[in-house]
Amino acid sequence: MLKELLNTGFGAAAIIKERVEEEIKTLEEKGKLKKDDAKSFLESLEQKGKDEEQKAKDEIKRILKEVVNELGLATKEDLEKLKEDLK
Repeated sequence: MLKELLNTGFGAAAIIKERVEEEIKTLEEKGKLKKDDAKSFLESLEQKGKDEEQKAKDEIKRILKEVVNELGLATKEDLEKLKEDLK
């Protein structure tokens, strides 16, 4: 479910990116925006999107770790340690 939610968010971001690119292309064609300015803007927008995506992933991981700890669930590392202890 979490993966589906993330995919939905990323899909929405991709649609927004496409629309922004279309609008910028329209402005270029009308001569209201220079091609270099448009390229620079799109690159900046893409980098900000990547940065925000990474922040969201990091925050989700942090929250999930908290939940696992609060619930007292065994982690992969816990199970590996237990396997080693049993040998």
